[in-house]
Amino acid sequence: VQLQASGGGLVQAGDSLRLSCATSGRTFSAYVMGWFRQAPGREREFVALILWGAGNTDYADSVEGRFTISRDNAKTTMYLQMNSLKPEDTAVYYCGTALMWTRNPRMYANWGQGTQVTVSS
Repeated sequence: VQLQASGGGLVQAGDSLRLSCATSGRTFSAYVMGWFRQAPGREREFVALILWGAGNTDYADSVEGRFTISRDNAKTTMYLQMNSLKPEDTAVYYCGTALMWTRNPRMYANWGQGTQVTVSS
């Protein structure tokens, strides 16, 4: 399974972006999919996750109320709607899959190449 994140860009503080994470390859199945981000010199950190079947979600405190994670009905693409962006949201955003409900990036696999989000003040 390959994941491809896209939708990043350069925006101003307060703007919005929608990231996509497309699955490809053979029939895809996962228990959990998540969004993570990594800023230069920092470790990869949890942003949001979604239970792929039921759609339950979880968010990092830093993005709660501003970001929304979702998936399409065909369960082939995951999204991250990011509103009210802040300069501290600047990072490369990655999507991955996991076999359990967890915020730990070490428990995720199938990372794509990531998409850069830059928020200017």
